[in-house]
Amino acid sequence: MTEPKVIMSLMFFTMAFAFYAATALFYIGYWLLRREWIGQTATIMAYIAALATTMVLIARAGESGHAPFSNLYESMILFVWAITIGYLWLEHRYKIKVIGAFVMTISFLAVLSASLLPYRFKSVEPLNPALQSKWKWLVGILEPMGLERYAIGWLDFHVFTTFIGYAAFAIAFGLSIMYLLKERFEARKKGNFLVDSFPETRILDELSYRGIALGFPFLSLGIISGAIWANYAWGTYWSWDPKETWSLITWFVYAAYLHARVTRGWRGKKSAYLSIAGFIAVVFLYWGVSFILPGLHAYA
Repeated sequence: MTEPKVIMSLMFFTMAFAFYAATALFYIGYWLLRREWIGQTATIMAYIAALATTMVLIARAGESGHAPFSNLYESMILFVWAITIGYLWLEHRYKIKVIGAFVMTISFLAVLSASLLPYRFKSVEPLNPALQSKWKWLVGILEPMGLERYAIGWLDFHVFTTFIGYAAFAIAFGLSIMYLLKERFEARKKGNFLVDSFPETRILDELSYRGIALGFPFLSLGIISGAIWANYAWGTYWSWDPKETWSLITWFVYAAYLHARVTRGWRGKKSAYLSIAGFIAVVFLYWGVSFILPGLHAYA
């Protein structure tokens, strides 16, 4: 029988799934129909979805006794949470709701992917010994309060920073798709109701760049902390495991983007295509490597 605590996290996940579906539909509806009340409803739904996702993570931590980042299902929830928080900040800062039609659809697709995973990913199981790397100094602080089981370690820091980077790249990916659609019609000097509501191409290009510039340091921290954790778990900082290799490939793609942007003055279509290529590398790094290429990181 499923434990009540596990049922609690799955209940919050079901709520999150429903609200992400509604959020994506309302943002798409706002994009197509241009009704202000639809946009306002979409934003409210996004906040509720973010809250439900937060509750999934909290409930999951309570059920397992460790940070909820240990398998494919949990890290997907973290990914969705980070995208949503990042998007809500973007909407609050720039007041451009139409971006939600693309970014929040990515969030919904990520939630959908998580929902389709086998139940074994969603059930709480003992943490793999290789993943147990709590910071001793933090355990010492929490132990007198009886909270040492909630201490985090290199694994948690590695996954958290990496997925903040992934989320920033996902937002940049959505913006790049919008840029290419907008640029295509502008080049033809033809209006189109589907892209007329988009921000100017220069704004989309700049926001995409800012997303990648934000995500790149987090990806770098994720790789560095992952190497430290690998040395702790397996006795070596780098073993050319498939996931390590693809992490490095992804890092080089985004490093090339930033280098071309800063030193070569790349703007527009070239940057958009490179942004899209980078996110495709992220998707393969996370899903393709997990299911296709066996290795030390094969916790899927």
